[in-house]
Amino acid sequence: MAEYELVREIKNLCPNNQMRDIFFEEVETDDPKSYVNSLLKGNAVSLSAEEKEDGTVIVHADCDGLIQKFIFTPV
Repeated sequence: MAEYELVREIKNLCPNNQMRDIFFEEVETDDPKSYVNSLLKGNAVSLSAEEKEDGTVIVHADCDGLIQKFIFTPV
């Protein structure tokens, strides 16, 4: 399995607050998009992923209107 440093950004939906919640962790997975899908529990979950040349995978998620970004950087 591949090892990644995961940065999870959760957009704050409160008016006049541009701060984000940001969490860091190390994870092992062969499929970052499936990993994110397993984390999110909601009625309407949509995911899109992009892979950069350096191996970084960015997964954008919308879970019942809550926007999140997951950045997987290879360790």
